[in-house]
Amino acid sequence: MELATLFSIQSMEPATAAVVAIGVFVLGITILSIYTSFGPPSRELSDPFEDHED
Repeated sequence: MELATLFSIQSMEPATAAVVAIGVFVLGITILSIYTSFGPPSRELSDPFEDHED
């Protein structure tokens, strides 16, 4: 059984396809946010509270 036939969007109900698409989008944004916060790009981020200490 191929993966493409198992998760074929054409055989899904429209509401199910919409839920899957929204879920994939939210999961992608979450993974990108975690990578940006804790991965190598986090070295370029600055802490605004440390920049303006009194």
